[in-house]
Amino acid sequence: MRRLLATAAALLALGAAPAAAGQRTVIADGHVDLGPRFAGGTWTIQIRDDTVEPPTWRELPDVVLQAVGAARTEVPDDRAFAFLGKPGAPVWLLPQVEQTGVLWPGWNTQHESVVDEIAREVTWRLHGVRGPGRFALFSTQDFGAPALLFSSARPFPQEIGIDADSHVHANWAFSAPGTYLLDVELAATTRSAGDVNARETLRIFVGDNRPERAFEVAAATPPSTADDGGRAWPIVALAGVLVLAVGGGVIVARRRRREPEPSR
Repeated sequence: MRRLLATAAALLALGAAPAAAGQRTVIADGHVDLGPRFAGGTWTIQIRDDTVEPPTWRELPDVVLQAVGAARTEVPDDRAFAFLGKPGAPVWLLPQVEQTGVLWPGWNTQHESVVDEIAREVTWRLHGVRGPGRFALFSTQDFGAPALLFSSARPFPQEIGIDADSHVHANWAFSAPGTYLLDVELAATTRSAGDVNARETLRIFVGDNRPERAFEVAAATPPSTADDGGRAWPIVALAGVLVLAVGGGVIVARRRRREPEPSR
């Protein structure tokens, strides 16, 4: 816990510089976050890479996140984890709590360009997942009970709300090795720019053999701000509530049912 709190404090204290576009990077160990920022006045989705000094914001097309062989474990013999597969089946897990030698991905809304701009929260939508196996994002709450956020086995799109100036971690699970493409969108209402959104493909490679190959896998649909209704992607969805405590503060990510967007 002390290590976790110290890491969180360090992240808040450090600024991060943008990387030059086109610098392809595979990140297999250490801390990264998915998050929004205004780059050149444009709302974008990027990866904050804390594995380098100074920390660096990278464009999603230039990044592959890797779940190495050390991330491989087995599905627990517990009905609460049935969404991961049969008990004893292999699963590659990027964990909610930092683990040496394994990537520790999260998400945040803490960039200085957006902290004071977000009127309330950022909406994270998952429009689809493509890969050789199942994908799930879930948190482990009190007494070890899982709270499922995203699942490639369910209808989509799905969305969660991320409060402004928050930093969240959960468990990223994959049922087979290979390349996974996550079609992600981040949207918000800002005080000066009004409604903003961006949509990109997040690439994740599971396994140890040539993760750079994931760069060559074309996205099923080009990044777009338009909602295609999920026609080009396998189906994903959910419902529920996530409450996470970080450094004594409470971070809430609300899962919502799909419904028409209210007019603003």
